[in-house]
Amino acid sequence: MQKETKYEELLRAIEQNDVVVEKEIHGFQFVDIDIVVPHVFILLCLRGSARTMYDMQPEEIVPNSMDVVLPGHVLRQIDCSDDFMYARVSISKDIYEELKLHAFSHESEKFNHAPNCRLTDLQAKRVMALVELLGAIASHDFSDLPLRRTMLLSHLAVGLEFINYYRREQDQHWKQGSTSTVYAEFCDLVVRHHTENRNVNFYAEKLGYDPRYFSKLFRQLSNGMSPLAWIQQYVATQAKRMMDKNPQAKIKEVAFQLGFPNTADFCRYFKRATGIYPQAYRRS
Repeated sequence: MQKETKYEELLRAIEQNDVVVEKEIHGFQFVDIDIVVPHVFILLCLRGSARTMYDMQPEEIVPNSMDVVLPGHVLRQIDCSDDFMYARVSISKDIYEELKLHAFSHESEKFNHAPNCRLTDLQAKRVMALVELLGAIASHDFSDLPLRRTMLLSHLAVGLEFINYYRREQDQHWKQGSTSTVYAEFCDLVVRHHTENRNVNFYAEKLGYDPRYFSKLFRQLSNGMSPLAWIQQYVATQAKRMMDKNPQAKIKEVAFQLGFPNTADFCRYFKRATGIYPQAYRRS
């Protein structure tokens, strides 16, 4: 329970301050917990190594590797070396939406498809210099709050343009792929539509595939997981987050927020995804 509490404290800090900068985090804080990130996390590995899952796909983290995790996607920290240390810039969803209206609007979606990239030593050093500057602005006691917000937005826009530039070769390789983007596109669609539709046929049609062929292709891209199992696991993770965040909320309220017509349907769905009913999860 302690790990969930730390995560909720981080979310509150982001919502209150728009940007939270942590320049040296030693080890993982939320091990083996599926986190549906409601804001934006920019993570830069400073030393050591680690293993994570992004949208239920494995990722290897090494020095100078950087992740940009966008709202709505699932992050799980698995394990890390004893010397593992990273920097994290957390950006509120409100600030992110403003960034998208400016320089970032034509580039943001690619981070859903390929959140991770490897920087050179010099590039990582430059990114850390921007992190230091953002930290100074974020922690400054500005009497003029609109000025603070404007400065954060302008420096974040510069930082993201640096990241776009550093990723250009990787992004070109990503754009040339055909089926390699299907997994990420499916994940993006589920993030947007899971409260209104949880049927695999709906997503196959959105992606322009025959449902049977899409299911076969998805299993190849996901190391055997079916698209239905992915949807169920994502919805269950969202439900857990809601119950953890508000222990007083009734099960029927969680069901309503996730788009289920009644509590019984939601409970059966949750049981198929997790093996237990939501009432049992809450008691545990």
